Amino acid sequence: MKWSLIEEKFFKMLMIFSLLLILGSLCAVIAVILFKGAGALTLSMITQTPKGGYYLGKEGGILNAIVGSLYLGLGATGLAIVFSLPIAFCLQREYLTPRISNVVRLSLDVLWGVPSIIYGVFGFTIMLYMGIRASLLGGIIALTLLELPIMVRAQDEVLKMVPRQLKEASYTVGATRFETMFKVVSRQALPGIMSAVILAFGRGIGDAASILFTAGYTDYIPHSLFEPVASLPLAVFFQLGTPFPEVQERAYASALILLAIVLFLTVSSRLLTRRVSQYVIR
Repeated sequence: MKWSLIEEKFFKMLMIFSLLLILGSLCAVIAVILFKGAGALTLSMITQTPKGGYYLGKEGGILNAIVGSLYLGLGATGLAIVFSLPIAFCLQREYLTPRISNVVRLSLDVLWGVPSIIYGVFGFTIMLYMGIRASLLGGIIALTLLELPIMVRAQDEVLKMVPRQLKEASYTVGATRFETMFKVVSRQALPGIMSAVILAFGRGIGDAASILFTAGYTDYIPHSLFEPVASLPLAVFFQLGTPFPEVQERAYASALILLAIVLFLTVSSRLLTRRVSQYVIR
């Protein structure tokens, strides 16, 4: 009995330590970025594009990178949703045998673990072969490849949690497999699907390696899919690499903006998921 109590207290302390470590890491990241970037964050930085000599410490902002990141993130996430939902549905027992589903899931797990720079190099190679230069379209395609395995696996796990009795009840009233999946199962799994989308979007909007070669960088806001586009991660990278302290402070301010976007989307998705969960059958 005494050993059981010691074991229970040990694992309880371990859980508390792990929780404090996670919360402490998040607070430390936010505190460092706030401390170093809040002073450089101005209205002009959010509302203006870089002027001449911006990277030498002169006036301007990073509106091009903010808009570019949203273009890239929203475009890639929208495209990934189009492909991920059908794939996630097909992985269910009604469409594929368990052996084939396991092979596909293993492939997706491998793709999930592939470094993002590999996606960038792959996309860049394809663009060279097709004669396409770095552009918004190239960045969207590269980020879509990055987000797709994340979104599919997350949606797949959510769909597997839908009670089988609910599907059988749908079949009983004469619904087809297509109607059951898209009208019954998708509605039941909607909160989890939304969380998967936000997870993939957060990964995509914060990635720099995959778009370094495919999207390029520019001081202007793109007006077509075939123009280069800036992004917040690359803006942080380029500003932090300059020898000017005032520009380096702007790098932390850019990181603060990116962090604010991700936190806003995360909190909004949680609230929206909670609202949608009211319509889920329990």
